[in-house]
Amino acid sequence: MSANPTTETNQRFARPSNPIGYVAIVMALITGVLHLLATMNAIQFSTVLAVLFILNGLGFVGGAILYLTPYWRRSLFLVAAAYSIITILALFPVQGWGVEAFYMEGSLNPIAVITKGAEAVLAVCAVYLYAVAE
Repeated sequence: MSANPTTETNQRFARPSNPIGYVAIVMALITGVLHLLATMNAIQFSTVLAVLFILNGLGFVGGAILYLTPYWRRSLFLVAAAYSIITILALFPVQGWGVEAFYMEGSLNPIAVITKGAEAVLAVCAVYLYAVAE
């Protein structure tokens, strides 16, 4: 499993048993927080887009928190991987179908690059953790 509870049965949070779990947490928090921060810019373009950014950010942060609880199950690694991949793919219908998706007003958009990179690493980590989980 992701986070192995110690001998205490009432423990609410546990550390990941695999070091890759820490990478997954950091990637989820990076993309989650950046989506929440990007909401300020997104609301200028569309309220719906801003709401989607908020929900996506909360989804990643909530997933990272859930991963550290006893409620996490092995199958949720696949959900995390799928969620990350879907979020990566969701950029393209909104921003364009090529490399231009990572540009805003002619300049490279660092938030898009960082969030999509973090989501890609998270997806790989989640698949790996699913494969090695007991």
